[in-house]
Amino acid sequence: MSDEAGTDPAAGTVVTVVAVHGNGGGGERFALASRAMPIGTRLVAPTLPGFSTRPRDPSLTTVAGYADHLAGELQTIAAADGVAPVLLGHGIGGSIALDLVSRRPSAVRGLILHAPVGAHLDTRLFPKLMSSGPARAVVRRAISAKLPRPLWRRLFFPHGAPRAALDEFFDAYRHCAVFGDMFDLITAAWFDGLSPVRDVPVVLLWGAEDRVLRRGQADAVGDKVPGAEVVLRDGWDHFPMIEQPEEYADAIATIARRLVAG
Repeated sequence: MSDEAGTDPAAGTVVTVVAVHGNGGGGERFALASRAMPIGTRLVAPTLPGFSTRPRDPSLTTVAGYADHLAGELQTIAAADGVAPVLLGHGIGGSIALDLVSRRPSAVRGLILHAPVGAHLDTRLFPKLMSSGPARAVVRRAISAKLPRPLWRRLFFPHGAPRAALDEFFDAYRHCAVFGDMFDLITAAWFDGLSPVRDVPVVLLWGAEDRVLRRGQADAVGDKVPGAEVVLRDGWDHFPMIEQPEEYADAIATIARRLVAG
């Protein structure tokens, strides 16, 4: 396990990273980090159907469906760049990215899984609490409500972040049409059924202070990506792309270049 992301072995080449967001929000979560990416790298963050303000796609009813939709977006980017991108997934975005690469390894040049959802889903308390529709609706409304927002800011963003970015983060939950659906799709049975990723270089990235998805889950996720490097970052909670966007951008760019360089 390394404490730092490493060095840049491929200066002078442009590397595209496609970042997939977690539940509730959309690609806007990576906006600050995208603007901070070092020269020679770029970060593209699409919003998947049904998340944030993007309308739901009724045909997407499985994790594989969302992954296949994402594969189409990757193909468009690869056609423009002339080469496949590096894929970054955060939270459930990591789950969708893992599903995609387990079935379509040639779609990417490398995979970064940042605190992905999948491990211990049959024993963790929060997924159990979110097993009912009413609970999901209450949680989604509570996160997006304005009155408790000072509490949510302290809970989810202990290191602080720009007020506009945080308001955008919480407002996205109000519009997210598939927030509850993810608890039905991303399950222990889905995770257990994934084929291990063996033909793509992978980094498991975790914040040492992550309180949403604790770093101890890395070992269980690692069973699905044997041989993956684990990068642990001190001072990061669950949303460093919003709290520490410059540091996050530097880390992602360096990891992506290392994956591409092999």
